Amino acid sequence: MRPYEGYVYAYPHKTAYRPLDPRPRLKEVWAGERPGALYVHIPFCEMRCGFCNLFTRTGAPEELVAAYLDALERQAAQVRDALEETAFTTAAFGGGTPTYLSARELTRLFDLTERTMGVDLARIPLSVETSPATATPDRLSVLAERGTSRVSIGVQSFVDAEARSAVRPQKRAEVDAALDAIRASGVPVLNIDLIYGIDGQTPESWLYSLDTALGWRPEELYLYPLYVRPLTGLGKQGRAWDDQRLELYWAGREHLLAAGYEQVSMRMFRLPGTGSTTGYCCQTDGMVGLGCGARSYTSELHYSFEYAVGARHVRSIIDDYVRQDEFDLANVGFSLSLEERKRRHLIQSLLQGDGLSRRLYAERFGGDVLADFALDEFGEWLLADPATVRLTPEGLAYSDAIGPALFSPEVRRLMEGYAAC
Repeated sequence: MRPYEGYVYAYPHKTAYRPLDPRPRLKEVWAGERPGALYVHIPFCEMRCGFCNLFTRTGAPEELVAAYLDALERQAAQVRDALEETAFTTAAFGGGTPTYLSARELTRLFDLTERTMGVDLARIPLSVETSPATATPDRLSVLAERGTSRVSIGVQSFVDAEARSAVRPQKRAEVDAALDAIRASGVPVLNIDLIYGIDGQTPESWLYSLDTALGWRPEELYLYPLYVRPLTGLGKQGRAWDDQRLELYWAGREHLLAAGYEQVSMRMFRLPGTGSTTGYCCQTDGMVGLGCGARSYTSELHYSFEYAVGARHVRSIIDDYVRQDEFDLANVGFSLSLEERKRRHLIQSLLQGDGLSRRLYAERFGGDVLADFALDEFGEWLLADPATVRLTPEGLAYSDAIGPALFSPEVRRLMEGYAAC
């Protein structure tokens, strides 16, 4: 089994979504559901990194940003009307790069989200993504003043040549200034994203990036293997990356454990005692997504707008979104059967360091996970006791193979049939 088949950040992936017919009204979709999480998507970046397959566009003019915020407010008002409750327990602004917005635009984003959705973002954990070029003191001041509890910055590498190799043109001085500004802002949790497997990267340069990041003593670090995906800048080069990623993964893991961090998942490492306390549970709670690239999910339906990666199609979807007035229907999605709900619970739990609680699974589904799923093929990577089913350290290293291997045949069929655009 090769270790890097695909990153499972959600199940099912949006490439398994299809147009819904009939399109259900959101009031029906959310009847009896607990939203839990609020996610607001800003689909703008100052540049497109070579490895990026996110729904985002570059160079958005000020008038488009204003129109997008107008549409976001219209959508939020209609979504709020469809919800039976808005007791959100966690929130995030993602993208794209939310701090592509100016300080004034960020203030408007906070205002419209809180006013329209009826949520006090300062009272719940709020995470905001940023970049070295946009983590400026004026923007960070807005984030801190409005109660942001976590800022996540994509650095990827502290070596300029490696950043260029990943088609992420940035200067080390800009990165340092951004990290200094985040620390000076007083936001409690700093997360730094780093990538391993970049062309030309060595174990020595990888450890250099890790040690440099540790100089800011971030509360969290995410270590991402480089993937070469279709329609990304690197993917279009048609180049292959070898399995040096696994060697670098183990080196990074051991380095961070030795520095006092705990491993939360294959990617996430955290200083003990610094995590945000939240009542959100992704296995059982829903998520309300606002913005044209956001997905939403209830226990039985995952839905979104159209999905794309290619720049031309992304721009077209954004242009359609800002002109839209009706947001009370679910357009594109995937309806989860009982078997798919069990499978999602398994995948979302097993890929975490703490593993799957057999009690929680039994309370939700009335059976035992080991009776419902044949996990024998992962036997050497699996630890099971009366309370938990979890991966060994070696199994956690193979999360990007184990996750996709657990996809249902139907989800595989839909993903394979998705026409990338």
